[in-house]
Amino acid sequence: NVFSLISTWQREESQSQDTHSVVLQRMQLEKKESSERDCHLDTCRIPEVPRLVYPKAQLLKPTRVDVLVMTPWFAPIIWDGTFDSAILDAQFRNITVGLTVFAIKKYVVFLKLFLETAEKHFMVGHKVNYYVFTDQPANVPQIPLQEGRQVVVLEVRNYKRWQDISMHRMEMISNFSQQRFLREVHYLVCLDVDMKFSDHVGVEILAPLFGTLHPGFYRGDRQSFTYERRPLSQAYIPRDEGDFYYAGSFFGGSVPEVYRLTMACHQAMMADQANGIEAVWHDESHLNRYLLYHKPSKVLSPEYLWDERMLRRPPLLRKLRYVAVPKNHAEIRNR
Repeated sequence: NVFSLISTWQREESQSQDTHSVVLQRMQLEKKESSERDCHLDTCRIPEVPRLVYPKAQLLKPTRVDVLVMTPWFAPIIWDGTFDSAILDAQFRNITVGLTVFAIKKYVVFLKLFLETAEKHFMVGHKVNYYVFTDQPANVPQIPLQEGRQVVVLEVRNYKRWQDISMHRMEMISNFSQQRFLREVHYLVCLDVDMKFSDHVGVEILAPLFGTLHPGFYRGDRQSFTYERRPLSQAYIPRDEGDFYYAGSFFGGSVPEVYRLTMACHQAMMADQANGIEAVWHDESHLNRYLLYHKPSKVLSPEYLWDERMLRRPPLLRKLRYVAVPKNHAEIRNR
């Protein structure tokens, strides 16, 4: 009976629409819950900017023509002259930035200079939590801090090999991101301690996920990058792939994104350990693998990581913002 067929079809169509509606509502709810879980109100909404007076950008006169300022996936590469600090400070007001640094074993000797120079140059005018991971809490120096900034000492164990200390950083950052960073700060900046700030490092670096060009490879092609080339490793990158070589000394982003990055790298390192392999550059190798397949939303130029003793400064580097402190690596690492 054609009428019964029509009736049956209408019932099935109605049930299908009802099912589709339920699935759609469920997806929207999950998206809303995910958005609320992963984003803080101050970082997810479009920021309001107060009235500011600044020079107009000239569409036909780019500020830099001597360097690449945009990746193929439209992530800005941050160089001096490509941003206006006043506009950015207004956009990122009322945020708190977490800075993680590891001062384990003899590396605690670098902490005083690190913190003193950070107070002069890092996120000036913004709230900062310095998260100091150390096995020597009593040796964390007391230094004067700007208003709204604090040093938070997180006691952790040390390891016999410096390679193990380096690799376990990912585990520690991911654990503390889940335990407290998600509640306390909006962004995380993860740095090495044997460095010092020598110029402005501000909110221009902040993004959901950012990496920093390694100063030793920013001129090179992908064939010269010291990626992990053994297919057995979870950090493996084939020779015909790769965007940039990122430094393990300077990366970060929103807390949820840093949590995902550090957790993924930690799990990959544990898988390598189970297979009896250790990536050529440890956590840095896994960081490069992650950022290849999870593109960063900003890339920092070598201005943000430089070693004046090992590298000759080219004219394109107008500023050196974060530089290595002279040291004897063998003496520091092996004690």
